[in-house]
This record gives sequence, structure tokens and C-alpha cells, in this order.
Amino acid sequence: MPSRFRVPAGYALGVVVLFLARPSVQSVAVGFAVAIAGEAIRIWASGHIEKTLRLATGGPYAHTRNPLYLGSLLIALGVAVASASIPVMLAVAGYFAAFYPSVIKEEAAFLESKFPQEYQDWARAVPVFLPRWSPSGPRRSRFRWATVALNREWRTALALPAAVLLLCLRRWIGL
Repeated sequence: MPSRFRVPAGYALGVVVLFLARPSVQSVAVGFAVAIAGEAIRIWASGHIEKTLRLATGGPYAHTRNPLYLGSLLIALGVAVASASIPVMLAVAGYFAAFYPSVIKEEAAFLESKFPQEYQDWARAVPVFLPRWSPSGPRRSRFRWATVALNREWRTALALPAAVLLLCLRRWIGL
């Protein structure tokens, strides 16, 4: 699926989630904890990215070449768990299967063309998606909070409490 549809499809998925969710207090608590772990990974990764200027290879990028997508997957898994709905879990899985393999390939091709030797060295040492336990590769980037702000990660961080609030409203007032 073309990556240009990923964001609009994500909003549509959000509507589907809200409509099909059957949350409980326990499912929201467990799901939110998983989603918080995903956002922590995204914040850590966002603090290393200087888009198109340098290849991020430090921090979480020494464990996986796609920590932002890994964090996004954990956030989506957390929302799916919070929803306590098998159809939501299937919809989330379908969304990730439809978009993320091609997005990861597109990004890898771009990074390899922009940073050929550095990318190849890094790609040999660091797995595409599932993280290594111990860091590997060149580890040249450093975390900075200013970079997190520049990458506007605050939008995702604010979306998490909003998602929990909507699921709670769905549970208690039948939204």
C-alpha cells in the first residue's frame, strides 16, 4: 500500500477503534502501560533524528533500524489491548501489515542513497525491526531534548491521554 495513505488510514483506523472498542478498566490500564512503553521508545528515537542531515545510529538506533516504527507498533498494540476487542486487534494488525513493510523499505532506500557507506555499515550490524538486546553499529548520534521538540514528538505524546480519555468515554457513557 502506498505510504501516502498511511496517515489518513491511521485516522480512519482510530474511528474504527472507537466504534468497535469494548474497554474495561483493566484493559485500559494494561493497554495504556504498553502504549507508554511505545511512546518512551519514540521519544528516545526522536531525540536522535536530525532528518536528512545525519544518519541516526545511536541510542535505540543501535538496537533496531526502525525504533520509531517499533514504538508506533507498541502504541497501537496498547490501544488494541485497551479496546478489548478482537476486531480492533485484527484491524490494527491489518493496518501495520498493509503499510509498514513498504514504508520501512522506502525509508531504507532513501537513507542508503543519502548516506551510502554509513548506512551499509549500520545495516550490517543492526536488525531492520526486531531489536537486538545489546547495542551495535557505529552509534554516532546523541539524544537531545531539543531534537525531540524539533521532531514534534509532543503530538504523539499528547495523543495517548486523548486516546485513553476517548476509550474511557466509550466505556462509561457509550460514546
